[in-house]
Amino acid sequence: MLKEPQGETRVAIVPASLKKLLKAGFEVIVESGAGTAANYHDSDYEAAGATVGTRDEALACDNIITIRFPGVQGINEGTNLACVSDPFRNPQYVKDCLAANITLLSMDMIPRRLSRAQSMDVNSSQDNLAGYKAVLLGAAHVPKGIPMMTTSAGTVRPAKVVIMGSGVAGLQAIATAKRLGAVVYASDVRKSAAEQIESVGGRFIEVDGMDDFEDEAGYA
Repeated sequence: MLKEPQGETRVAIVPASLKKLLKAGFEVIVESGAGTAANYHDSDYEAAGATVGTRDEALACDNIITIRFPGVQGINEGTNLACVSDPFRNPQYVKDCLAANITLLSMDMIPRRLSRAQSMDVNSSQDNLAGYKAVLLGAAHVPKGIPMMTTSAGTVRPAKVVIMGSGVAGLQAIATAKRLGAVVYASDVRKSAAEQIESVGGRFIEVDGMDDFEDEAGYA
């Protein structure tokens, strides 16, 4: 496992996850300082059974796991590289790996709708955080209080919030805004989303004559 670039506070493997890898027969080498930004120390990884080494030692492994795409320099041919590469926005990453004979496993491209792939889903957790944080950032720019406030001088009505879309991020945004005390409205191109929106405290915005873009799998 590699140390992430500055500014990235996530880590690809936490010490608690090492047990499964070691049980499967893998020898795990963690680049020194890889978990520091996520509040995991080298000693935590060593206590869990990993070997803490240099970056060159980590790059020499047959399987490399990281969050950000690290580039191909220093990685041996035939290596499996698992990361979040966002290949549609970064097609050069794919070309670099092809040229270097490196197998790129872009974890963000695993289809979350497949039940057998859900244990490898890296998107849902990040979408949840994005929906939560979006509401907090937006609330900081609202020129009034979010919840209803009753004082001796009168009552201030709660703020109204509109969430566009009710996927994983949207549902978390609805729930977060509701917890802050807002009156929450939300829309989606799937009519069946109305039940999900209402289940987390939102009010579904339905437009007369709107088409339903839901496919057989329940996605838009």
